[in-house]
Amino acid sequence: MRYKLTFVVGLAIGYVIGTRAGRERYEQLRKSARQFSQNPAVRNAAETAAQTSRQAAGKAFHAVSDKVGDHVPDSVAERVRSLRERSQGAEDDWGTTNT
Repeated sequence: MRYKLTFVVGLAIGYVIGTRAGRERYEQLRKSARQFSQNPAVRNAAETAAQTSRQAAGKAFHAVSDKVGDHVPDSVAERVRSLRERSQGAEDDWGTTNT
């Protein structure tokens, strides 16, 4: 009960502060977030993280598929194959690397 009350109080305080800040503060925060996301260093870090996660997912896929073998239903195996084929030929949303 204490956590629910804390959550509700925090929600109420956030609402009041948010309504007082208004649209101008919202636009200012949105502009700052856009500038941050368009920073080349941030974009490179996000691209590196995406590549690293793809490599880790590939290793995990092979490790799991070796252990599971033929125990996976055909429908699941076909869905995984189609997703892998689709992702191998497509470029990501970030474009080319700057590294």
